[in-house]
Amino acid sequence: MPQIRTDTEPLLQVRDLQTHFDLDGRTVKAVDGVSFDIHRGRCLCIVGESGSGKSITARSILRLVERPGRIVGGSIVWNGGDHPVDLTALDPRSATMRTVRGNDIGMVFQEPMASLSPMYTVEQHLIEAIRTHDRPVSKADARARGLELLDRVGISRPETRMSSYPFQLSGGLCQRVMIAIALSADPALLIADEPTTALDVTTQARILRLLAGLQRERGLGMMFITHDLGVVAELADDVAVMRRGHVVESGTVDQIFHDPQHPYTRQLLDALPQRSPVPLRTTATTERASSEPLVKISGLSKRYTVHSTRLFSRKATEHNQVLSDVALELQRGEVLGLVGESGSGKTTLGRCLVGAYPPDDGSIRYYGRQGTPIEVTELDKMQRRQFQLEMRMVFQDPYSSLNPRKTIQQIIGDPLTVHGLANGSELEDRVAEMLTLVGLPRRYLRRYPHAFSGGERQRISIARALVVDPVCVVADEAVSALDMSVRAQVLELLDELKSRLDLTYLFISHDLSVIRSICDRVAVMSKGDIVELGSAEQIFDDPQHDYTKELLAAAPVPDPRQRKIIHSRKDQPA
Repeated sequence: MPQIRTDTEPLLQVRDLQTHFDLDGRTVKAVDGVSFDIHRGRCLCIVGESGSGKSITARSILRLVERPGRIVGGSIVWNGGDHPVDLTALDPRSATMRTVRGNDIGMVFQEPMASLSPMYTVEQHLIEAIRTHDRPVSKADARARGLELLDRVGISRPETRMSSYPFQLSGGLCQRVMIAIALSADPALLIADEPTTALDVTTQARILRLLAGLQRERGLGMMFITHDLGVVAELADDVAVMRRGHVVESGTVDQIFHDPQHPYTRQLLDALPQRSPVPLRTTATTERASSEPLVKISGLSKRYTVHSTRLFSRKATEHNQVLSDVALELQRGEVLGLVGESGSGKTTLGRCLVGAYPPDDGSIRYYGRQGTPIEVTELDKMQRRQFQLEMRMVFQDPYSSLNPRKTIQQIIGDPLTVHGLANGSELEDRVAEMLTLVGLPRRYLRRYPHAFSGGERQRISIARALVVDPVCVVADEAVSALDMSVRAQVLELLDELKSRLDLTYLFISHDLSVIRSICDRVAVMSKGDIVELGSAEQIFDDPQHDYTKELLAAAPVPDPRQRKIIHSRKDQPA
């Protein structure tokens, strides 16, 4: 006789889950005996370093582990239907599993640009999701539902955004589209894999409020994967700490933050800036920076033209002003931080600086190694190629910027090969040296990007940017995908390389603690303009502009007893 579920049992029960990968003649136990419960109306946050097994655990639940990965043991019992179902016993391609995956459990992946097809508009993505997983619904009703979802996740002008392609949106906007798609079938459980990684602090705060509100309104269960302990403190009811495929500690959020038992948990908490503060840069630490400019930007403007693609209607054209008369100076040897909301123009400014985007108006004067100025906007193809050897960029999305058909050696070594700087054994040695510098072993040379976690792929991107010894690096969210301990290592590496190679950085980030610790000066962007510019100390301790104050107020506090984004909730009985 089939077992009937009760209202007191967990929505999802994971017991002794084991997911292994056969790689390079050895077995990697990515998930090794993991157990936890997720209850209706409660949020379980899973934290741990990159490669700890967090994302593979989530994919195992949805039966989305690709070969050579496989579930070799344990159970995943779903209690969201009329009867309990062990998902490990289902064929991943079966109708039952597709129903659970689409209707009952929603998923927000870590990298939205890799999950959204560049060939389809936001409207097409939403309508497909709604009509696939919802009861029979007309295209018009599906579109209306899509507009409602975009508005609900905080996307302004949803009517306009519906006609946009993913590559026309910022990383933060793409992530909000992914959340809207995941919520389109009103799931009972939402699995979110680093859903706020690409978001600025104000947008992150809105998303956290949204998710907390959905929990209260619908009794939504949530499994939230993140390396940001500030987010954990704001959102979690329960926490599981993972390391090397194991759950080393679990408990309520208050227990984990205020009475941790495992040394690894204490190590993560001790790495918090509030507990082990990183001093602001002082005159002693910035002796290499000078008033001599490396780059002078003046009157810079950039517009995007968006055409509607709706059928049976007149095409509409909109000119989206992304940068508006921007003036900024990057001094030789400094670290200049650039902060602002998603869509504020940060990434566009960075890509104009490296010559990837041509501006519509304005000037970018680059003074180079010898101090001889060149106008970046007037370079021909050959000149731009040489310029981009000196001005490198680490992109925001490590997955879409790495060629999946190339090995890590080929990816990192490409700039050396293209510019004729190394080949043969010298090339391999230089690539291996860069891997070591960013904390990855030499044996990874022959692997492909899909074999790495998001944090590991970001380190590969950093290695590729630095392998040609550039003059300046534009780092666009270069550490956003990294857990706290690895992030600290990468920041130390960037600072070490800055000293060794006399580098200059434009550091784009939504993480204010990173900006505060690494930057000499900070520029705050809003709606395509620089609204405030000053030393890191002045911006953080004495902000003048209302928008800067809003950003600082929205940053999460890594203490569940001091929640400010989401008001504290009473613990619900498990």
